[in-house]
Amino acid sequence: MSTAYLSVALGGAIGASLRYGVGLWVLRMGAPNLPVAVLGVNVIGSFLMGAFAIWSLERGHAGLNPFVMTGVLGGFTTFSAFSLDAWTLMERGEIGLMAVYIALSVGLSIGALALGIWLMKGMLA
Repeated sequence: MSTAYLSVALGGAIGASLRYGVGLWVLRMGAPNLPVAVLGVNVIGSFLMGAFAIWSLERGHAGLNPFVMTGVLGGFTTFSAFSLDAWTLMERGEIGLMAVYIALSVGLSIGALALGIWLMKGMLA
């Protein structure tokens, strides 16, 4: 197994553990109806993805990207990778394609979740 795969795996374990910890913390604080733990990690992870992407490229630390961006931030929130992809399309001037990507990603993901729920409820009934 390559070093990059191990780096991503380690980072993913760290990020997922952090996301789980945030969820527990929010529950202990008295979670409101809005899923603020998920919202929070998505916003924080997206911010960190953008900041780290620029820092790592500008400072010559792109070798850390598999660990930090794919691993830690991907494990913390996959929304950060989605946000980076959408931003990249916008920077390229592909606004229409960005809008399609956003609509398809959100719409199809929620639709797939609903289908999975529907199918599993039917199978377990």
